[in-house]
Amino acid sequence: MEKIFQLNWEEMFIPSLSLFEVFIRGTITFWIIYICLRLFRRGTGQLSISDLLLITMISDAAQNAMAGTYNSITEGAILIGTLVFWDYAIDWMGYKRILFGKLARPEPILLIRNGRMLKANMETQLMDEEELNGLLRENGVDDYREVKTCYLESTGNISVVLKEKK
Repeated sequence: MEKIFQLNWEEMFIPSLSLFEVFIRGTITFWIIYICLRLFRRGTGQLSISDLLLITMISDAAQNAMAGTYNSITEGAILIGTLVFWDYAIDWMGYKRILFGKLARPEPILLIRNGRMLKANMETQLMDEEELNGLLRENGVDDYREVKTCYLESTGNISVVLKEKK
């Protein structure tokens, strides 16, 4: 009965792997996932069910690559700190325009100009008319022909400027 409530403090806090190895594993895995998501996924203002599923599956698949078989809280904390560090570092570098500002914060993409949908730009973002019209309605616009400009921003949201009424 005593064995059940006995804690193994050594296993909980003394790393079984090199903390540098945990940092390197976390860094490499973070960058692989970041580049894949940045290149192959369009940013969205809201997460859809498929986005949540993708993130969940990536986290499960990446867990072993990042951590190997660690057992201690210390290794887990270093791994979490590594991921948070790179997330902050990318935001900071994008803000300062260091190294890859365009990758961290891409230019807005023009979707509508003077009431005309720009199909080529929409196609590069895998966005059809129905989806764009839905986003416009969320912004209080019933008819895309009333729009002077509409951009897909780096955040995944759209910004809309209406034509001036005469």
